[in-house]
Order: sequence, then C-alpha cells, then structure tokens
Amino acid sequence: MTSQLSRRRLLKILAASPIALAAGPLTAAPLAVWRGQALGAHAEIYFAGLSEDAAASLFERIEATLVRIEMLFSLYRRESALSRLNHQGRLDAPPPEFLEVLALASAAHHATGGLFDPSVQPLFAAHAEGRSGDSAARALIGMEKVVFDADAVRLEPGMALTLNGIAQGFATDRIAALLRDAGLVDVLVDIGEIAALGLPEPSQIGWPVRLPDGQLLHLRDRAIATSSWSGTMVGSTGHIFRPDGLPITDLPLGVSVLHKSAAMADALSTAAAVMTQAEREALAGRGVEMIVAGESTPAKLTPSS
Repeated sequence: MTSQLSRRRLLKILAASPIALAAGPLTAAPLAVWRGQALGAHAEIYFAGLSEDAAASLFERIEATLVRIEMLFSLYRRESALSRLNHQGRLDAPPPEFLEVLALASAAHHATGGLFDPSVQPLFAAHAEGRSGDSAARALIGMEKVVFDADAVRLEPGMALTLNGIAQGFATDRIAALLRDAGLVDVLVDIGEIAALGLPEPSQIGWPVRLPDGQLLHLRDRAIATSSWSGTMVGSTGHIFRPDGLPITDLPLGVSVLHKSAAMADALSTAAAVMTQAEREALAGRGVEMIVAGESTPAKLTPSS
C-alpha cells in the first residue's frame, strides 16, 4: 500500500493501447475515449460504438464522480474524508461509499489471512521518512482495531489508514456501474485497475489487455488488477508491506488478479504481491483467479459461471 505516491503500478497493465492493439484495429464502429486523472494516476475509458459528441454528457458525470471519490480517499488532500480520519482518529457520519470500501477492505483482510491491511500506513510513513526502526509503527497495525458503522469510523490513537490498495479498484467499479446504468454495454474502464464490459465489435473474444510481462488477454465482463512489490520503492524497500513483519523473499515480478469486482481484484493483488508461493497457492485454492508474471494463461477470459 502506498501514501504520497501514485498507485499506478510501474509494472502496469496496458489496455486498448497501440501496443495491445498491434494485431489490428479495435473496432470498426465509433470509439469515444475519455482521458483524465483519478487518485493521482492517468485514467482512460473507451466507449465502443459511441461518438465523442454522444459521450460528452457522460464525460461530465465521470469527472464529477471521480472528484467525489478523490475527496473521500485521497491522502494528498487534507480535506478528504480519509485525511480527516487519519488526523482526528475519528470520522463522524461517514459517507456510504467510505463504509462500503472499509467493508470490502475487511473482507479482503479476512480472505488474505490479514495480509491486506489498510492500517499499515504508519509503517509506510516510517519508511518514507527514513526511520530505521519500525517496531512502534508495527504496533499500530491491525485492521481488526478499526471500528466503523453508520455513526462513525474510529481509530485507536496513532493509527492511520491508506486505502490506496483498494480505492482505484473501487473508482473503477463505480464508473463501470455508472456507465452500465446509463445503458452502455461495451466499455473498457482503466482507472489504475481495469474493468471490461461487453465486447468491442467486431471482436468476439473481448477487450485486449496486455499484462506487464507481455501476455495478451481478452477480457469480457471481468475486472483485473496487477500489483508488484517493487513497482514503487520507498527508501530501500518496496511500497507494499507485510503486516506480520515476515521477510519478503522470492517475489514474482507481478501478480494479476481477476474478479467481478475491481476493488477486490485490487486488494487481493496487493496482498498476493508479497505472499509466498504457498500462500498464493492457498489463495488460488479458495477460488481466487490470479496470474503470476511469467506463467502461461489462457488468451480468452470471460465471466466465470
């Protein structure tokens, strides 16, 4: 998890780019494209079968939604809900989206045996500030100590959260839902993590997405997120920390997770990036679909039954 650094992975997914589409044109139909910023990262959305003019009103709604999400989860903005929570240790009357992300984070925390833990923010800050000892910071870690309900979110003294390991995925899901509710069926949303809806005609296999190791997938009605421990360095260490303090060794170049939810894919890939091989195998055994950089994968990825 990261703090004042972009969550966009150094080993990033390339979606609908000239590299990914080198084999041929994406679609013979009109293709509208929105580009902008979201949570400190470049974002792109592709609308198959829609002209730029027809998509203009949707562009405005997308931008308004992303501004709201930024004001919830940004660690850059002092006035964001997350910054106020970290500063005050309490957030009264939290917005529903904030509670939704905390509930998703708690589910990911449980699914990964505690390896996904937004409360590692003090540890990240210690490393970012060059403090050699992190025992005090580690004593503050514990997602189970975060209490939240409709009345308030409460942290113990000294605790702080980073939701950077899940917020981009949540933003991706929220924009995908907005577009689905608007009646669009063939869309690719790339807001740090990727959600693919429908098919870009004349394709019959899905949206082309290239992983960091060069593998080309065709994604349909699924989300995908990729994390790498060394994608961003914090001092002499990677930007993702194991809350349990165990050494991080023999790590893959990157781990991609596929899920119906981009938020869950984001969180699970973050944890998987610092897992041992045995831990990744156990997570896969519980039904999590992942691709480890360098391993083969099917070219067509459609919804699971």
